[in-house]
Amino acid sequence: MTNQRFVTGRGDAIGAFAIWDPDGSYGTAMCEIRTSARDAAANATQLALSRAGRAGEAPDLVWLTACPGQEEEILEGIKDVIGRPALVVGGSAADNTVAGEWSVFTSEGGSQSAVVVTVMFPSVRFGCAFESGYAPAGPQGRVTAACGRHLQQIDDRPAAEVYAQWTGNSIALPRSGKRSILSQATLAPLGRRHSEIGGVPIHLLAHPAVAHADGTIELFCDVVEGEILSLMEGSADSLVRRAPRIASASAAQLGHLPAAGALVVYCGGCMLAIEQHMDQVADSIDAALDGAPFLGVFSFGEQGETVSGDSAHANLMISCTTFAGKEPRDGAAQGKGAR
Repeated sequence: MTNQRFVTGRGDAIGAFAIWDPDGSYGTAMCEIRTSARDAAANATQLALSRAGRAGEAPDLVWLTACPGQEEEILEGIKDVIGRPALVVGGSAADNTVAGEWSVFTSEGGSQSAVVVTVMFPSVRFGCAFESGYAPAGPQGRVTAACGRHLQQIDDRPAAEVYAQWTGNSIALPRSGKRSILSQATLAPLGRRHSEIGGVPIHLLAHPAVAHADGTIELFCDVVEGEILSLMEGSADSLVRRAPRIASASAAQLGHLPAAGALVVYCGGCMLAIEQHMDQVADSIDAALDGAPFLGVFSFGEQGETVSGDSAHANLMISCTTFAGKEPRDGAAQGKGAR
């Protein structure tokens, strides 16, 4: 998805986002995930900083591209190197059929199990926004049993049974084995209460992927015991309208400076749910950025900055990172404060 058009996955296409910033510093590195995703991310970050000529420094921004499955550990590995809080933005690789055929690549080659870290020290202002197009639907409960991305119990009951009840049995428990519910759950995900603003809960979303007959649900992100989960609801209209608002919020952080370009991450599941409206989404982002070129990717997991100031992994989210043009940042705008 660019400011020129939206291209579906039913064919071959490539998008490129080029940055010309002689006064900035940038470095990219890829590391295979073998025994530890956290260690791979830390090694990739250290190598990327070395290639940027900024070893031992904390970048203003990290652009992350990872294969799905261990994004939380990957974020921890990056923060082990650059400190906390850290601004990490990105989208996990995706495929067209959720068959695990995703891959990442750099000039060093490609891999179906790797993490790519790009450290950025831009010489211009930039803005970042990270939100979803969903709202609480009412039902909520506490996680009483979970293991990583396997949600086992909500309020001491089988998670799939509770989820089926919350959705009016429109997403039902399979009688045997397991069943993909990824598509049906796109507009009815689970919200993990992350923080509050003025008493209003802020949620990061978890996308249910597979329901098992034993009552467990596989998700595209980790959950932990004690978390409060809420049933969330979205619509085609909310997913269309949220994208330009996020782009506008990102561009607003540039102050009086115009946008030179932007990187947009839009959840692949959301895209598939409203594919017939994606031309409208692209046009609305274009308008919000006043015609600045942007590159949008459709991901199977999104990373971005939360209201706490740190970065986290979630699903069904939208992010926009906008770079300013024309004027370099002044002393008061250096580093993360420029956001």
